[in-house]
Amino acid sequence: MNNKFVKVGLAGLLAASLAACSNQPAQQTPSTAPEAGNSGVYEVKGTGYGGEMNLKVTIADQKITDIELVDSHETNVVIDRAFPVMKERILEANSPVVDNVSAATFSSFGVKSAVADAMKQAGMDVEEITMTTQGPEKPASQREAETCDIVIVGGGPAGLAAAIGAKQTNANANVIVVEKLDILSGNGKFDMNFFDIINTEAQKKAGNEEWTVNQVENFIESKKDTGESAERIEVWANEENELDAWLRAMGVELNYNYGGTNHMAEDNQYSGEVIQAGLEKQAKELGVDIRTGTKGEELILDGKDVTGVKVTNNDNESYDIQAQAVIIATGGFCSNKELLAEYAPGYEIMNTSNQMGTTGDYVKIFEANGYKMENMGKMSVFANIIVPRRDLTGGADMNLLVNKEGELLANASGLDRAKMIQSQTDGAAYYITDKTGYDSFYRIRKHVGLGYYAEGKTLDELAAALSIDAAGLKASVEQYNADAEAGAENAVLGKVPSRALDAEGPFYGVRVEAANHMTKGGVAANEKAQVLFEDGSVVNGLYAAGEVTSQTGGYSQSVVFGKVAGENAAAALK
Repeated sequence: MNNKFVKVGLAGLLAASLAACSNQPAQQTPSTAPEAGNSGVYEVKGTGYGGEMNLKVTIADQKITDIELVDSHETNVVIDRAFPVMKERILEANSPVVDNVSAATFSSFGVKSAVADAMKQAGMDVEEITMTTQGPEKPASQREAETCDIVIVGGGPAGLAAAIGAKQTNANANVIVVEKLDILSGNGKFDMNFFDIINTEAQKKAGNEEWTVNQVENFIESKKDTGESAERIEVWANEENELDAWLRAMGVELNYNYGGTNHMAEDNQYSGEVIQAGLEKQAKELGVDIRTGTKGEELILDGKDVTGVKVTNNDNESYDIQAQAVIIATGGFCSNKELLAEYAPGYEIMNTSNQMGTTGDYVKIFEANGYKMENMGKMSVFANIIVPRRDLTGGADMNLLVNKEGELLANASGLDRAKMIQSQTDGAAYYITDKTGYDSFYRIRKHVGLGYYAEGKTLDELAAALSIDAAGLKASVEQYNADAEAGAENAVLGKVPSRALDAEGPFYGVRVEAANHMTKGGVAANEKAQVLFEDGSVVNGLYAAGEVTSQTGGYSQSVVFGKVAGENAAAALK
């Protein structure tokens, strides 16, 4: 089977910490379970990405009839999508020896190992479940070609917005979305912040006049030095100006504006989970044909015109989808270290905060067909992701970065920050803040509440919880606080501290690393989201949006130009 995906770029510590559990059965069922060989409901445990998972497995006459996930510590935007897929596979096979849900490998292992434990206690035969256990290999086959109006490759923010834009422009258009992973929504579902959006209800309520009065002109002015064309910036500005209303019309409300163009759903709810759920729901209600576990392969060409795409699905079936328009929305290549080494040398040393599907599947296809590629070496690096979880963290009004010796580290950025952290003992660095920092930013409060951070009433307690040198940490804090109180430049940071660390606890800390967050280069697209040849002419029948393109923005720009791509592709249908 050629359409199984391996997680690339996952922090080594995570792999190490879960390697042992990959060869161990789930914890045993409580004594209240049915006697071996009997039908009944078995309460069992598994170990997922976030730790312990509790399930109830119903077995009747040697057949698994139901699986209930009672509770888990998995990321909700993953497990809510992945568990129904895993449950369906296990029930159909009457066995946990099935393919993992791609983009949810660890969660899949937790579910499968728990079900295996229930089966053993019911007297059923089942092989030992490991992290790499997959279902039976499926023979390759070729099925008949299909035809549609628009085929979209990629089911993340840009791809879903493209599908919705196309159907809203032409309700009769036959639109197919193929997504190589088993769950939709790319990296957007994890995002806290939805930025660059203007003229929003939340901004109006907050009195944020910069982005509600003359907002389009202000937006255009703010983007004039980004390197994007004037025509593309104008479309971008006008679309961002209408985006809040477009989202609200499908029930997606971003009600918390916390400065500038930054938005969350609420002051205690990330934007990404709400936006992505809304996009998925709207696409399905509009009748978009969504096919997960289906990888877009080669483009189909008629001369230089694009007339479709070849795909392969989880059943190892290959087939052609002929279409009047193809929209590529497959994301960047943060998860492909070979491409990083080729186009952004040095950045391959970092892990990524991006989702596992960002493997740059179309980079070489674009190049082979003579399409224009821009800014391929440009990267977006996030300063702090949690080790080993990879969640974005930080944002406190003040923090210290220290090593295992408790020594303060410089506030380097980008690749320099990654190299600095990797050069420390065990390649370890720790993000530390206080109660004032905790109160200053929701992301910190959320992670502390989820147990991702170590806590200490004193610096000694925090150091012990993090396994770092307490004397070194206290000496660093003492010097830092003295510099803050004296208004003196800190020798390590090269600047005056913004404030002293709180005199009393609690204090919070977590191991972090710098990570590749997004690739900023990709195929060139114009203001209509049409892909361009190297000479600047339009590739007939081909559109692109999101991180697969060269773009200076992020999440909301991907949604905007996904919508633009879908609208223009639908308007051009014969």
